[in-house]
Amino acid sequence: MKKVTLPLLLFFVTTSLVFAGAAVAAFGWAETAHNFGQIAQGKPVTAEFAFTNKGAIPLIIHKAYGSCGCTGVDYPKQPIMPGASGTIKATFNAAAVGTFNKTVTVESNAEGGLVTLNIHGEVTK
Repeated sequence: MKKVTLPLLLFFVTTSLVFAGAAVAAFGWAETAHNFGQIAQGKPVTAEFAFTNKGAIPLIIHKAYGSCGCTGVDYPKQPIMPGASGTIKATFNAAAVGTFNKTVTVESNAEGGLVTLNIHGEVTK
């Protein structure tokens, strides 16, 4: 009986590990870059990056942050269930005149790890 039980147990453990590794969360982005074009100095602007969880398990965003202090980020703090949607908002404080190219980094349990979102444009007086 012991000779049959051990191989059978190993089979079930290995099979469950293989299937557990197959279930992932995955972002389905509407867009990952936003061009504001020309914007007025001193007027913050916000880009909304919509996504859907295309994976099989809840999508959990651990944190999302801008490349500098001039970009504020708001993101869902609750898990996004498979098939459900969410939005990440990036608000750029248009203080300095000139072109800008900023990023928002999203850390989550999604397949592929980090995601980088881009915002760019030109601040005018």
